[in-house]
Amino acid sequence: MQVAMVVLQGLGLVACLGLGLMLLLLELQLGRAPRLGANPDPGPLQASFLRLVIPVYNEESNISACLDAVLASQDPGLAWELVVADDGSSDATVGLVQGRFQADQPPSGPARRLLEVGPRPEGERWCGKNWPASQAAALDWPAGDPRAQWLLFIDADVRLEPAALVAVLQEVAGGGAEGTPVDLLTLAPRLECGCLAEWLVQPIVASLLGLGFPLKRSNDPADATAFAAGPFMLFRRSAYEAIGGHRAVAGEVVEDLALARAIKASGHRLLYQLGVDLVRLRMYLDLASLWEGWTKNWYLGVDRNPFKAIGSALVVLGGFSLPWLLVPLALLDRSLGLLGLAAIGLQLAIRLWSRWRFGTPLRYWWLAWLGGLLIGAIVPASIWKTTTGQGWTWRGRSLA
Repeated sequence: MQVAMVVLQGLGLVACLGLGLMLLLLELQLGRAPRLGANPDPGPLQASFLRLVIPVYNEESNISACLDAVLASQDPGLAWELVVADDGSSDATVGLVQGRFQADQPPSGPARRLLEVGPRPEGERWCGKNWPASQAAALDWPAGDPRAQWLLFIDADVRLEPAALVAVLQEVAGGGAEGTPVDLLTLAPRLECGCLAEWLVQPIVASLLGLGFPLKRSNDPADATAFAAGPFMLFRRSAYEAIGGHRAVAGEVVEDLALARAIKASGHRLLYQLGVDLVRLRMYLDLASLWEGWTKNWYLGVDRNPFKAIGSALVVLGGFSLPWLLVPLALLDRSLGLLGLAAIGLQLAIRLWSRWRFGTPLRYWWLAWLGGLLIGAIVPASIWKTTTGQGWTWRGRSLA
């Protein structure tokens, strides 16, 4: 019993130190990171054309609100078009897009296209949205310098603020803080939660992503670290085509990381910024879709490294679930209860920090222990699915 108490005391102390370090690093890496907002004084654009692509598959619950947000965008000051690339949806997605486009044909704004991409080529492996994205990018482009033409990919669960397009085009025109040409601008969106499962998992995951893929290192051309947020990626057309676009990563499930790495490896400029004031994202509508999504991505996100995967699960369980177990053990050892309370206080401090910096509500913060357990279950499930291919799906389509 005495040995068990000592072990628990050590684990409680490690949890406190780990959460304290997490809070410090979050402030240093995210709290003070570049944050793109609306530009009140836009200057001349170094762009002649923008193609905005939304790849979709069974997005009837998202597509109307996504299109409404895009079409409410401020005039970006250049010719642009909106392409919805449908990947064989079996729900009402196509009908909703057609109805929206037919009902709203103002004299200004973007040209609108619904592209039904058809089946994937036989004998080729195409995962997720890589096929519809590649087909939309391959549509005819207007005459002009491809270095002045831009290709923006967003997901159907993204909601753009009206100033978003103007802001990002101005940012790439200015080259970012370094003033050098940008070839891929990607924005970390504001994660929104609706269902309980999201509130349990997403705030923890957002912190881990912020620490695991630091903005400063991703933006450093001399550092191999590269990250792109798939829901919002703005490519210079010439750079996109130089790396082979989505066709070059056709078999990649986590294609955003692969594209970001390809951009940096080829000597092109990656710019990763916080876009929480311009882009909102709600990834999952319920527990089932959250489970399918994170068990699809987690193991791939750590490069199929079992030590990193299991380590991430242990970090989450130790930091977010263990402290709540220690509190009732105060009946056996007072120090365990104090360590548990201290760690829980640090969990609250992290969520308070998130509310201060990003406006994230404190909702359900006291269920962090349950979120830790859920992530602890997601990780081994992700390893199993990715390794065996059994049950490895996205929106019901097999990825094996």
